[in-house]
Amino acid sequence: MTRWRRHGQVWCLWPSNPIGLIEMIGGSYLATTPQISYRRLLEELSLENLAIHAWGYLPALDHQSQANQAWRDLRNCREKLVSRVGTLPLSLRLGHSLGCKLHLLAPDGGRNSTGLVAMSFNNFAANNSIPGLKKIAPKMGFQSEFSPSPKETLRLIQQHYLQPRNLLVSFGEDSLDQSPSLLQCLNKRFTDESKTLHLAGDHLTPASAGLRKKLLGGWADDSSRNNSLKLLRKAILNWSES
Repeated sequence: MTRWRRHGQVWCLWPSNPIGLIEMIGGSYLATTPQISYRRLLEELSLENLAIHAWGYLPALDHQSQANQAWRDLRNCREKLVSRVGTLPLSLRLGHSLGCKLHLLAPDGGRNSTGLVAMSFNNFAANNSIPGLKKIAPKMGFQSEFSPSPKETLRLIQQHYLQPRNLLVSFGEDSLDQSPSLLQCLNKRFTDESKTLHLAGDHLTPASAGLRKKLLGGWADDSSRNNSLKLLRKAILNWSES
């Protein structure tokens, strides 16, 4: 198996002769170590001769700044890969939870990609995401809302996000998923080809089995969850090839 390597904030998995590239941004805290948190999904995608670039970060309030940094880091890492293996097709962008939002706020509006697979899109306000923030922020004198705010995020996506091909993946028991509001926003654009996919599972389904088991207990890796992960992997591959 090809080994993970790190270039700056990007964790890379490079097959010897990649035929494509997936650029992954994970969810809050899971994305601190994406090569571990999403290991099973990403390594199995890599077995299809797809290079994997997964951006690692700690959550912050300024999501636009993080989206810009992720885009720059992923672009620079792509250039390193191209210098090594030669020309590559445009990348497929893959996001989970907050990672979907960061991809959608990328400064290129999604133009330099073949599309986006957005798993469990999450766009909650900071008060709903960070316990106690509403009480602490005024006392400490710092910002108490994400930038852009949830409402502003949807407005920016509708006005500036240009990629028509988006697959919005939702899981049946995911109370954190806000894909319907994203789909409504995307559909308002002049040209849109966004589609939805509904699978069994919950917000942690894309995460690696070992991590789910640690957080949720022994039931976290049953046959149903394994089947959802297989269907998810197949959907990502199909979206990258279509």
